[in-house]
Amino acid sequence: MAVVLKIRKREIGAASYKRGAEGSHLRPVYKAKMPPCQNACPSGNDIRGFLTMIAQSDDFKRTNEESSERAWRLLSETNPIPAIIGRVCPHFCETDCNRNAKDEAVSINQVERFLGDFALEKSLKHEKLNDETKSEKIAVVGSGPAGLSCAFQLARRGYPVTIFEAAPKSGGMLRYGIPSYRLPEDILDAEVANIADLGVDIKYGTKVGKDISFEDLRKDFDAVYLAIGAQEGWVLGIDGEEGEGVMNALEFLNQVNSGQEMDLKGKKVLVIGGGNSAVDAARVSWRLGAEPQIIYRRTREEMPAEDEEIEDTLAEGINIEFLLAPVEVVRDGGKVTGLKVQKMELGEPDESGRRRPVPIAGSEYVIDADMVIPAIGQGGDFEGLDQFKDEKGWITVDEATGATSEEGVFAGGDITNRLGTVTEAIGLGRQAANAIDYHIRGEEIPKEYPPKVVKSDDMALHYYKEHPRLQKQHIPVEARAGNFAEVVSTWTADVAAEETTRCMSCGMCFDCGNCYQFCSYNAVKKMDQPVEGGDRYVFALETCVGCSKCAEECPCAYIDMG
Repeated sequence: MAVVLKIRKREIGAASYKRGAEGSHLRPVYKAKMPPCQNACPSGNDIRGFLTMIAQSDDFKRTNEESSERAWRLLSETNPIPAIIGRVCPHFCETDCNRNAKDEAVSINQVERFLGDFALEKSLKHEKLNDETKSEKIAVVGSGPAGLSCAFQLARRGYPVTIFEAAPKSGGMLRYGIPSYRLPEDILDAEVANIADLGVDIKYGTKVGKDISFEDLRKDFDAVYLAIGAQEGWVLGIDGEEGEGVMNALEFLNQVNSGQEMDLKGKKVLVIGGGNSAVDAARVSWRLGAEPQIIYRRTREEMPAEDEEIEDTLAEGINIEFLLAPVEVVRDGGKVTGLKVQKMELGEPDESGRRRPVPIAGSEYVIDADMVIPAIGQGGDFEGLDQFKDEKGWITVDEATGATSEEGVFAGGDITNRLGTVTEAIGLGRQAANAIDYHIRGEEIPKEYPPKVVKSDDMALHYYKEHPRLQKQHIPVEARAGNFAEVVSTWTADVAAEETTRCMSCGMCFDCGNCYQFCSYNAVKKMDQPVEGGDRYVFALETCVGCSKCAEECPCAYIDMG
């Protein structure tokens, strides 16, 4: 009679099994899974790959510097501006990190930032995929993150790429919307220069639709990618809004980032909104000597700004008043003296999924102010490109390719996904570049079948030791006033390397040896020359009885039974 042993409840592959003395017909197989960090990353970065590239340096007899360069090259295949993204990304990857089920997520974004800065410090250069120079020319309209990403991916394939940029410098909202205490200008310049070195020609001060017609662009280029961004700020639509003393957040940030002087010392500044532009505008005005305050019509739970940015805003002594909506800009002889607001309460969810703010009758009052900065949203400038503007003021595209309704014209970034994140724009640029490549070659894009995403429930988490997450280093609040010094510092190589060891290598062998150690039948053999990013052991199936112990004890769920 078979003695049935009790085992942990855990999904292993698609098969269910019982382990008994009589054995089983099931046999183990190594099968890589998709780590949830990569699955959550809009850029599609091989996060597990670049983390373990560093974490496993000793295993493959590499120095940390050698591993860091290889990790940067792996990362930059999908993200060509890691020093930028490492500073401004909301890191969706960390939210989905399986390490959260053990202690805290791996600080992926800080490692990414380290790799970006490491590459700039070492003057590492992007490499083309081959030596071929194609005859077909590509035009990219806009040099924000989506445009830069698309240009990079096409240039490394050998396409001649020209970017048409309306502004004097490249970067889009990276340059003109994000304050330098979050993203220093020299970092942005260096990352853009690295892309341009692939042969990308950037024509500054050239607005498509004004300085050059879109029709002429179509004549001269074989495909066009529209990455025009959304840099037109929305208005409040309330009395008193027009005139001096009211400036949209995008215009305000643009002027400050462009070096224009602004006298705000001692002035009361009211910022309206709950997104990153709102907190950026408030924190910038504080650095310029103002007394800022943010009002938001919902609660903190609904604020779209990143939690870290909100925390830094509060740490700098900037007050956020919730459940208030603007009613009227109050003026005295044309000068702004205050803002009439109305208290709100939350009702049922609206189309955004957030609870709708509902006005409370008779609750109006006035907040003193010298300047009002609305930061409630933004849209695109379609001058000369009206044919692409849909009924809601965006560009409608095929979600899989970024293709517009016009043959050979693609689009992506904020203008298509309605104000997404920088990392989403990077992913959309790469997606469109791939589609443009196949379009020019006249071929169908092959379908992809991504592997199963490995979850924490699939893993043997007891194997991993608790290891506290290493924290970011912020300069003291008192050191931030009156200047734009970068608030967060980049990790050293040693700190970054230590954090990479917290990666659990979800879905991929990291040579823990459990399958080898727990096999009682000598059915697991260690390879003489292990494969990096792949198998370290092989199964001798002729001696395997299908007990499944190897699969049970595989921490990272790399082994399936089938």
